Amino acid sequence: MIYQGNAITVVRGDDDIATLTFDLKDESVNKLSSAVVGELEEAVTALKGEKGLQGLLLTSAKEAFIVGADITEFQAMFGKGADFLEAMLMRVHGIFNAIEDLPFPTATAINGLALGGGCEVLLTTDFRVMAEDAQIGLPETKLGILPGWGGCVRLPRLIGADNAIEWIAGGTQNRADAALKMGAVDAVVPGEALEAAARDILARAIAGELDYRARRAEKQQPLRLGPIEQMMAFETAKGYVKGKAGPHYPAPVEAIKVIQKGAGEDRGRAQAIEAKAFVKLALTEVAFNLVGLFMNDQVVKKKGGQYEKQARPVKQAAVLGAGIMGGGIAYQSASKGTPILMKDIKEEAIALGLKEARKLFAKQVERGKFSTEAMAERLTNIRPTLAYGDFGHVDLVVEAVVENPRVKGAVLAEVEAAVGEETILASNTSTISITRLAESLERPENFCGMHFFNPVHRMPLVEVIRGEKTGDAAVAATVAYARAMGKTPIVVNDCPGFLVNRVLFPYFGGFSRLMEQGADFAHVDKVMERFGWPMGPAYLLDVVGLDTAVHAGEVMAEGFPERMGSLGGEGEKSAIQVMFESERLGQKNARGFYAYEEDRKGKPRKVRDEAAIELVKGVARENREFSDDEIIARMMVPLCLEAVRCLEDGIVASPAEADMALIYGIGFPPFRGGALRYIDAMGVEAFVALADDLAKELGALYAPTDKLREMAAAGERFYPAPAQA
Repeated sequence: MIYQGNAITVVRGDDDIATLTFDLKDESVNKLSSAVVGELEEAVTALKGEKGLQGLLLTSAKEAFIVGADITEFQAMFGKGADFLEAMLMRVHGIFNAIEDLPFPTATAINGLALGGGCEVLLTTDFRVMAEDAQIGLPETKLGILPGWGGCVRLPRLIGADNAIEWIAGGTQNRADAALKMGAVDAVVPGEALEAAARDILARAIAGELDYRARRAEKQQPLRLGPIEQMMAFETAKGYVKGKAGPHYPAPVEAIKVIQKGAGEDRGRAQAIEAKAFVKLALTEVAFNLVGLFMNDQVVKKKGGQYEKQARPVKQAAVLGAGIMGGGIAYQSASKGTPILMKDIKEEAIALGLKEARKLFAKQVERGKFSTEAMAERLTNIRPTLAYGDFGHVDLVVEAVVENPRVKGAVLAEVEAAVGEETILASNTSTISITRLAESLERPENFCGMHFFNPVHRMPLVEVIRGEKTGDAAVAATVAYARAMGKTPIVVNDCPGFLVNRVLFPYFGGFSRLMEQGADFAHVDKVMERFGWPMGPAYLLDVVGLDTAVHAGEVMAEGFPERMGSLGGEGEKSAIQVMFESERLGQKNARGFYAYEEDRKGKPRKVRDEAAIELVKGVARENREFSDDEIIARMMVPLCLEAVRCLEDGIVASPAEADMALIYGIGFPPFRGGALRYIDAMGVEAFVALADDLAKELGALYAPTDKLREMAAAGERFYPAPAQA
């Protein structure tokens, strides 16, 4: 034994090859925490002092090689300031360089995932052998930072600048076949042959068949690119990536600049450039929020996993109501391997649902996600039916019929009589009370809400809604099924609009008040899109459907009359209501706040519509101009306040779940971290003062809660404050 720690062991074999094994005790995965990095430093020092070694093999005893750095340490680490961060990075460079400079050949056996810091570790060795099902990548730009342990230096020298830019700026996880094709690894083998193949490469290098020194030199020298090649590789890439990433996500473009600046430098100078750029990004609010987002996602996943452990598995599902929504749910279930019955009372609805599922499968084939054979096989997981004959063996039924409480209640009672006593029933409703729907059931403990967001195949969130009589088993099974479908379930309690729609409609209320006071809806859209939303409120209403918005608005007004009694205010008709009454329903009939034309791909493209502009002018009772900051405040304050109320009312259990639901459900700008983190960033006291100012003119929708005032007075936050240097 050359070295033994809590996460790393180094053993010398009879062939004088040392094997360094990552196996972090008491953890399911290997992570490069500061403690593990410290052990790696000690292990490398021990290796350097060991005489007569012929080679080194890096390997993992877990299912994954190394999933990356320990992100739970990031915010505290970033809070220690630039000098600390730069010193930490240069220390790790020293450790990694020491591996790269060992006086004998080195290789890595890559199993499972090797991401971020884990990928940067394997780049230090001379050779890399990868299991067929493994994936490698540098996803740091998704956290608002860039690879800081040599990824921006070594990867371009291994696979070329173009390929490295694609991997790093895109933050992609890359399969073994792609890694081999690009030259990131030297061989791909079945998992059971991984270590033997890596040892074979080492033996060949020791015997002189493979020139490991030449490999090593290539990683340490400047990139072999002439001025014109550099211009083509970097300037073109910067323009493309900047356009794709947008102005709020600087990390992808910064990573390209780091590769460009380091291209003509040796290893040490290039690493210093990388370290400075990492520090610059790490100290931004964007990085702080995106790291916080990752942490929130882990909270949500952990809670989902806890529910899943308690759940009876869903081996056979069913969906009631075909059409677009039913077809989307059936596709999602079938594509992830859970067979599903798709029932409707009309043949044409069944045909529409199957058509939707086939269309979604065909798109996956076009993208290379499925082979034609795999698509055909998965399609057989969807079984259409007009009767309840096979429902006796169904574990969970998703009801997705028309959004009408009487119809839903009747259908749920009907299906309850056709299923087993333990079968879970779940309603895909966006507004109707789960407690109310349960009144028509004999076994309300087996019933909950399962709110999918449209389009089902794209939107990651599923709200699992607990009614007053919903049992734990129903919630657990529904969460487990949502996870099996590849969705992120968040459990919420019953109330009008549940969590996401309850928070969204005050945002629409803010929009309606702006229209009342003469704001230009197209300008409001542009301001909110610049703020970071994927689409502005008028455009979003067109996508949701003005009829849907009016119906949901009525539910919200009934549930919260003081704040949402009228989106138009003081009994006047809102712009949303006027659009609906003028039969302008949005994209579904090509007329809403905008008109819609098909683009070359057959997708709706919004265009200015004078008739809509005149209708909105008719709603205005004054003609004011608003600054961008005023528009943002009037839109964001009511949304954030409703998120606070949902937390205080116990509709959602934690700030992390509230913020993730808004990001996954309605596209809240991820770089801002969520509604509650947005309040923290402004400062609770400053937010309350802003809300109070607006409430004087605009009423209860903008009034802070008493508890939020108490938080402001006490200097409290929703999340822990970032550590200070």
